[in-house]
Amino acid sequence: MGHVEALSKYVTHFVDQLVFSGVEHVVISPGSRSTPLAMTFAEHSEVNHWVHLDERSAAFFALGVAKQEQKPVALVCTSGTAAANYYPAIVEAFYSRVPLVVLTADRPHELREVGAPQSINQIQMFGNYVKWYQDLALPEENNFFYARQQAARAIEEAISGQGPVHLNIPFREPLIPDFELKEAWRGGVESIPKAQRGSLTMPDDQVKQLFERLAQGEKGLLVVGPQTDSRLAEAVTQLASRLGVPVFADPLSQLRTGSHDKRNIIENYDALLKSQTIQAQVVPDFIVRFGAMPVSKAYLKWIQQYKEQIDHYVVDDQQEFREPAGIGATFIWSNPVRLCESLSTFMPDGNVETSWLSMWQQMNVLAKNEMLLEPEHTLNEGHAVVYLSESIPDDSNFFVGNSMPIRDVDSFFMASPKNVQLMANRGANGIDGVVSTAIGTAATGKHTTLLLGDISFYHDLNGLWMAKNKKIPLTIVVINNDGGGIFSYLPQSQHPDHFEELFGTPLGLDLGPVIGMYGGTHRKVTTWESYKRALAESYASPGLNVVEVVTNRDDHVAFHKERWANVEKAVLEWSEGL
Repeated sequence: MGHVEALSKYVTHFVDQLVFSGVEHVVISPGSRSTPLAMTFAEHSEVNHWVHLDERSAAFFALGVAKQEQKPVALVCTSGTAAANYYPAIVEAFYSRVPLVVLTADRPHELREVGAPQSINQIQMFGNYVKWYQDLALPEENNFFYARQQAARAIEEAISGQGPVHLNIPFREPLIPDFELKEAWRGGVESIPKAQRGSLTMPDDQVKQLFERLAQGEKGLLVVGPQTDSRLAEAVTQLASRLGVPVFADPLSQLRTGSHDKRNIIENYDALLKSQTIQAQVVPDFIVRFGAMPVSKAYLKWIQQYKEQIDHYVVDDQQEFREPAGIGATFIWSNPVRLCESLSTFMPDGNVETSWLSMWQQMNVLAKNEMLLEPEHTLNEGHAVVYLSESIPDDSNFFVGNSMPIRDVDSFFMASPKNVQLMANRGANGIDGVVSTAIGTAATGKHTTLLLGDISFYHDLNGLWMAKNKKIPLTIVVINNDGGGIFSYLPQSQHPDHFEELFGTPLGLDLGPVIGMYGGTHRKVTTWESYKRALAESYASPGLNVVEVVTNRDDHVAFHKERWANVEKAVLEWSEGL
């Protein structure tokens, strides 16, 4: 068997097994050494291939597709520094538990470490940020079963490990496969080892013990941080109703939107916990947290301050220790939905009303009234979120940038019956790749609205090319406060001599020409009326639409502090009257 035949059969077996095992999308960046993979994916009729020129943007785009589909997505690039550009997205995928299958082409072993062009050390180049790694053997006669075996295992590792895997694949020239050799498609699938995935569940006796511990507390609290399982909303709200306890719902919990019962949902807990006085009055007996740590820093400080008075439980279907507060939590490694359902079986049907729950519900209403109070004059970032939440289409995605946007969404995006999925890159919480990730979520599914700051937008302008090239519908709301708004809330802002240069970092850019270059429609707004009109027009228009909201950083800080003070005043006056 000659080289071309061995190469062709090896790669077709490998790619076909990836597709058979569940890969429906692959994102390819052009290059020579990756030719066998790229051409074979393009030839396969059962996989969607996307071509993206910039590897960094391509990786974040793949991350977005994987978030939307909740299935592993493959990435293909050539050898050399191309693969290094994947690094930020792989880190994000690792911490946000998103399955990616990273396929980096490489020089053959005899061309490594000898000064060959476009050759770097790609062995385990992503370190501990992948769940599994293999440096594959070169294509040879009679190792086609091996190719399928490695592909099948890669998918299983990505799904069961909830994260990225890396396969480094060396190829010798010539690199062009022969697609007349059709027998490789689906040949040998039946002989590949298969894994049956179960889920972590607690035995009934342990569930009963947990229920008995929770039943001893009179002031319980359920907290749901960022998570993506759409089934959890119904399960956790039903459990809360039977326990008679409130549920703190992070904006990325998938609990603030949807048709489930929201009577126990407390979405304004961040504003309430800004007050030290309120904090001291509402310490619970126990907290059961599902998902990652919530965005709210006020919540984090609260549980740290009163950690000795609270029994903490963290429910996680991965055997990890996600508790950054430094408290003595009990980790329950179990499927969250099944645990909620199992706990509910020990309780009578129906809703339980308690004074503890009623107190939180009333405080939530008071806080909501103050946070949503109409602003009198200029545009501000908080109410930009309010109007966005009212305008966003039903059955759509809402992707939120890091830094200030996610915090404004935490404060101003209230519970809604709309079927809107909220997403963000909260694994490593970076501002890079936000545009590309959002476009990835829009590419295969629902219309997506992206809210982000001007620096995040600038950081990932390359991502807009995919929206233009594939005519992906997307509404982007850019909060342009001419710099890094979050630093105005931090101690650095008290040092004006260096603040603007080192932290504020005003861009001073005209975004219109850039958006036009990518075929988008740009609407710059400076008033409430023009903002509402621009949102309506963007949702009625096809393609890429960018609404630029011009705000002032100092005004934003003052606005937030005013609202927090008003919330505290309203709640304390109410509590004094009890």
